[in-house]
Amino acid sequence: MEKMTGPKVKAVLKKQTSLPAKEAEINGNMNNLKGKKKEENVGKNVKNTGKTDKNNGKTIEKQESDADIVSLQETKCPELPSEIEALDEYCFKKLAKSTKNLGHAGVAMLAKEMPINVTVGLGNKDFDEFGRYIEAEYKNFFFISVYVPNSGSGLVNLPARGRWDQLFLTRVIDLDKRKPVIIAGDMNVAHQEIDLRNPDSNRNKTAGFTDQEREAFTRLLDAGFVDVWRSRNPDVAETYTYWSYIGTRRAKNIGWRLDYFVISERLLEKVIECEIHSEITGSAHGSDHCPLSLIIDI
Repeated sequence: MEKMTGPKVKAVLKKQTSLPAKEAEINGNMNNLKGKKKEENVGKNVKNTGKTDKNNGKTIEKQESDADIVSLQETKCPELPSEIEALDEYCFKKLAKSTKNLGHAGVAMLAKEMPINVTVGLGNKDFDEFGRYIEAEYKNFFFISVYVPNSGSGLVNLPARGRWDQLFLTRVIDLDKRKPVIIAGDMNVAHQEIDLRNPDSNRNKTAGFTDQEREAFTRLLDAGFVDVWRSRNPDVAETYTYWSYIGTRRAKNIGWRLDYFVISERLLEKVIECEIHSEITGSAHGSDHCPLSLIIDI
């Protein structure tokens, strides 16, 4: 296997067609993770990937090919576009697609090194048939690409969301007992009031800002995990990763922070950088999310 220029985990949490992300330099070699190696994670959610294959492939090739791991959420495609399959620098490409509702949900992962083991799904048919979870095991860590279920209009799916949150928490606690965990994904929750523009009008009325969802995220953190960006920016307001298509909400920065890197606490001291790239926007039919990036010594 050709050696990588450095272990960079890049997770893409962007909803729609293009996959832009900020490039970053790294050092080291993921084939041998002894000592300090830089690892970058960039996040994006890529709704409707299959609709514009060429744009997706070209954008990944230009802006994500320096990443060691690319994680994509809400892919909404039955298979990876040919342009992505043609990215030779990624020997590992995995798509978890929705088999229940074609064109719904889905996550994917690209990596420059083959994982030791790969797990798709949490072992629960009700959730796994929508393609929400890919887990890749490497020598020194687990990497998870996840798209957490939305509680839905009128919170109709809130009970199911509660079941998911418990399954997910149980799984990552078990993994963390074995080796550190890096979670990259659309968590579909604004954890604190500072994480959305209008907390008062959305509290317990809108999916992503109910007490139940926020408390579930708190339990995840209490179990030994860290919201990386917030830990480094405890008082920074009006920095979001999602803006509704409705009206001019993105132009007015009326948004939510729904996309996260969550890592095992013992990895926090190894974090070099974690950024939200709100300056990166989709095309006219592009994403309502922006990418994130993380560089970590691992």
